[in-house]
Order: sequence, then C-alpha cells, then structure tokens
Amino acid sequence: MREELLGPKVENVAVCVAKEMGETGEAIYNVYLLNLGEDIIEGIIINSKGYGEHPETGEMIKTSTLRHCMELMLPNEAAKIEAIVEEVFVIANEYWVSFYVDGVMHDKKFVFVAGSITEENMIDIPQLACKGVVIK
Repeated sequence: MREELLGPKVENVAVCVAKEMGETGEAIYNVYLLNLGEDIIEGIIINSKGYGEHPETGEMIKTSTLRHCMELMLPNEAAKIEAIVEEVFVIANEYWVSFYVDGVMHDKKFVFVAGSITEENMIDIPQLACKGVVIK
C-alpha cells in the first residue's frame, strides 16, 4: 500500500543547466526541462529554489521560491524554465517538477547539489546543441 502512495516512477524527464553563449559572446546559463520520452506531458508545474551555506563565509543562503507553469511538452522537446546566475552554483538548486501523462500525475524533485554545476560535469545535450549538467 505504501508504494501506491508514492505514485508512478518518473522516467524520461530531466532538468539541465545549459551553458549557452549570449549575444555579446559571454557565457550565460539557463535551466531547461527535457522530455526525453515518447509521451506528451502536460499540466506542468515547476517550483525552483536555492539553499545552502556559502563555502567561504559560512553564511546561510536561501533564494526566493519561483513557480513556473507550462501547458504541455511534446516528445523529445526541451523547454526553458529560467535563467540562472553563476553565484548560486555554490548552493543547492532544487527543481520540483509535477506533470500529467495520460491523466496520471507524476512528480519528482531534481537537486543540483552545491558545487555540481561545473565544466567537468557538463555533457552534450542534443536537444539544445550545447553542453550542460543534466539530472535524470
């Protein structure tokens, strides 16, 4: 019975921080939701927030909670959630994603742990034609 309360397992959905080039050639970072499966996902709600301790000062940092909505995403599609600044890479950045597939609600928390958004952790993201850090 406890397993029924957990809901269906979320597969083929990911969140990524993509490194892209701005208009003047500087690096900018954007967060995307990736639908990696063959299902249409709809009624998408995303809550994002950052939290943690600054590694140099020990100061506790907590960002605002932002909420984003999207009507639907087609299979193998990417959708921009928000821009993100490098200053928050030193804390955890959390994205709680809820959506429906065939009328069944799915949700999953994706957390970029403090210090995980680095060049060394970046991989190619075919849907975006750039590199980034992906959490599935």
